[in-house]
Amino acid sequence: MRIIIYKLIGIVVLIASLSAGWFVMDYQNFLRTPLNLLQGKHIVEVPQGGNLGRLANKLHADGVISSPRYLIWYARLSGNADSIKIGEYALNSTMTPVNLIEIINQGKVIQYSLTIVEGWTFKQLIEVLKMHPQIRNTVLDKSGNEIMTAIGLDGVHPEGQFLPDTYLFPNNSSDVDFLRRANNSLHRLLNSSWENRGVGLAVKTPYEALTLASIVEKETGLASERKTIAGVFNRRLLKRMRLQTDPTVIYGLGDKFDGNIRRRDLKRDTPYNTYRRFGLPPTPIALPGRKAIEAVLHPEEGDILYFVSRGDGSHSFSSTLKQHNEAVIKYQLKGRRKTFSSYPKQK
Repeated sequence: MRIIIYKLIGIVVLIASLSAGWFVMDYQNFLRTPLNLLQGKHIVEVPQGGNLGRLANKLHADGVISSPRYLIWYARLSGNADSIKIGEYALNSTMTPVNLIEIINQGKVIQYSLTIVEGWTFKQLIEVLKMHPQIRNTVLDKSGNEIMTAIGLDGVHPEGQFLPDTYLFPNNSSDVDFLRRANNSLHRLLNSSWENRGVGLAVKTPYEALTLASIVEKETGLASERKTIAGVFNRRLLKRMRLQTDPTVIYGLGDKFDGNIRRRDLKRDTPYNTYRRFGLPPTPIALPGRKAIEAVLHPEEGDILYFVSRGDGSHSFSSTLKQHNEAVIKYQLKGRRKTFSSYPKQK
């Protein structure tokens, strides 16, 4: 009888050992086997409040993994069961369940992008943000003042306050977070550039530099002309000459601008009409980029005081009003000579 019992125990142990061995082998094979992705790639989302069990069952239901239990076991044994991060994750056919747990534990979510273009206005930026499917709209339908209050800048005019650049972010990012990040980037750059500015500048504060940089940004068609144009404006300010630049007039017209700037527009008095008023306008007129800020803080030296568009994106530069008037006749009046005054009498 005792022998029979020992045999039975041996059989049970053998079966248990074989079963355990099979489970271990099957578990190890699961961890080494690439994910089953029919399209070669798959996007899985860990939502707010999501947990490992729900994720494993979803992946199993989608046919991505063969065993949700094995995935949960591995996550627990590796100490990663309670540290999965919310967001979207891109899976590919070379990844194994081990790689899957690693990227979710590390929060390597899919990154989307939005590029703020140099010379955009704040209004244009808001419209682009509204259309971006991965940006969550919480304040974009509010006024500019309300938007600035929401990002912690109550009372700050929004124009010029966001650095043109390409920004990466996960799905469902808030508009407030995006704008705060772009604003922080702008001020880090502006403050650093201000500390390393050149000498003999007309601008006396970082905000004045930002304002002038926005004008340079809108006036410059060629990157090679930025510092030249910045030098012109710097000298005009130092000499108490009006800036007399069309982009500020256009900005001051707002929605009244129909695409054509007329002589009556140049005569219309607004805080932004630099044909009528001396000095800088009260705020920036656009979002200036790094190069425009750099140009304003390190303008080209020389005696150039005037420039006129050649009509191809470049400009003709002059040191005297006489030279400038000749350039106006050549490039703006098509060679027709007539009585005109390019620049009103300066004070």
